Amino acid sequence: MSRYTEYYDEEAEATAWYGPEILFGLVYTFIQAGQKMLDIGIGTGLSSQLFYDFGMKVYGMDISEEMLDAVRIKKISQNLTRHDLTKLPYPYEKDFFDLVINAGVFQFFGDLQPIFMETGRIMKKKGYFAFVVGHRSPEEDSAVIVGSEHTGSDRTVTMYLHSDEQINRWLTGASLKEIRSVEFTVFMDKEKKHRLPAKAYVAKK
Repeated sequence: MSRYTEYYDEEAEATAWYGPEILFGLVYTFIQAGQKMLDIGIGTGLSSQLFYDFGMKVYGMDISEEMLDAVRIKKISQNLTRHDLTKLPYPYEKDFFDLVINAGVFQFFGDLQPIFMETGRIMKKKGYFAFVVGHRSPEEDSAVIVGSEHTGSDRTVTMYLHSDEQINRWLTGASLKEIRSVEFTVFMDKEKKHRLPAKAYVAKK
């Protein structure tokens, strides 16, 4: 595992990134061991590890080969594919997965409708979609600029915050329906001085 991917996992622990645990806690009563799940934007496999331990068959998709190599080292996925989640269609059959998850990626996209539509296509009927987004009220700004002190480089990053109205409109357009959600806080630094609101959702096809 490279130093970059090691840092990724270490940073998640240091900043108390509990998105994967929250996501698993919301959806685990709806899933069964042996079912097929896809993690779109699997990263180093932080979220998928919980579902693998539960007994699901993990498929992973990520744009970074380095991240996929980190998952291979952990030996938690039976199928890994390098693919940009903004490029449609995804390389999977229609009605294939019992569960699709995403944690820690959607805040980089202002419009999630195409991703939701494609996710609905590859999910089985009565399948589930569990995901995390940056959260806002309808009156708040839809994006924030994250400075270099938090990105670990000299770059700034735009992070998008999505309202309940947006999420449910996109879900409806993809023939999905929200069944559970919970708000929580994401810390941007180890000292936990800077934070962003987040929300985890579970939707059903």
